[in-house]
Amino acid sequence: MTTTVEKPSHDAPSGGKAPLVELKNVGKTYGNITALKDICLRVHAGEVTGILGDNGAGKSTLIKIISGLHQQTEGDLLVDGESTRFSSPADALSKGIATVYQNLAVVPLMPVWRNFFLGQEIRKKSFPFSLDANAMRATTLTELSKMGIELPDVDAPIGSLSGGQRQCVAIARAVFFGARVLILDEPTAALGVKQSGVVLKYITAAKEAGFGVVFITHNPHHAHMVGDHFVLLNRGRQKLDCAYDDITLDRLTQEMAGGDELEALTHELGRKV
Repeated sequence: MTTTVEKPSHDAPSGGKAPLVELKNVGKTYGNITALKDICLRVHAGEVTGILGDNGAGKSTLIKIISGLHQQTEGDLLVDGESTRFSSPADALSKGIATVYQNLAVVPLMPVWRNFFLGQEIRKKSFPFSLDANAMRATTLTELSKMGIELPDVDAPIGSLSGGQRQCVAIARAVFFGARVLILDEPTAALGVKQSGVVLKYITAAKEAGFGVVFITHNPHHAHMVGDHFVLLNRGRQKLDCAYDDITLDRLTQEMAGGDELEALTHELGRKV
């Protein structure tokens, strides 16, 4: 079974404007360990930037820098063309940069609407200032429907939803609370084919709505289905930086698997068979 995601035109929508987020020669060291070195990255509105790499490639460190959890050791981080240094994730969020982590940070037994507003609940304006459950239910339904997410019951525990549905709720939540840049940490890693297709569909919807999307993944097939620009990390270094029109899925997969080294190994094994 294969899932088809309709891919829109790949003409650059940035119109010459400064990227929403840009990294220039960013590096990160932990003592004597170099986690990242000379990373250059641009995230434009209305584009999906795919960040690919195996475990240990530096993807997690990169996420932590852009999301404000860690600060870079060297290089510049620019937001809307201005040099910035985040002091915390809240600082990054105030600039419109939201991260949806793989574990989603949800409370499985709580209803969908409670998770949607978790930590940012709406309270009634009059004494005793209790939670305004009706307002939060209505807002959750409205915001999910804007992204085409139809749930039968927002009072159902979020743990009862599929993995793809939970990812989409988390994306809609980030958008509602002011995100302009969505950093998605391996959103399809633990999902089946159908559920992955649902998430990829909503990544495309976010892009078409004008958001800048950073799609962290180790799956070149998923990246190529929705991405406009690809950066491949390998042991903390930037191995590849190219646009969608400049690389085929086969080549992207080959680069992910080791590029010329894989070709040489395949050739050698072929002679021995």
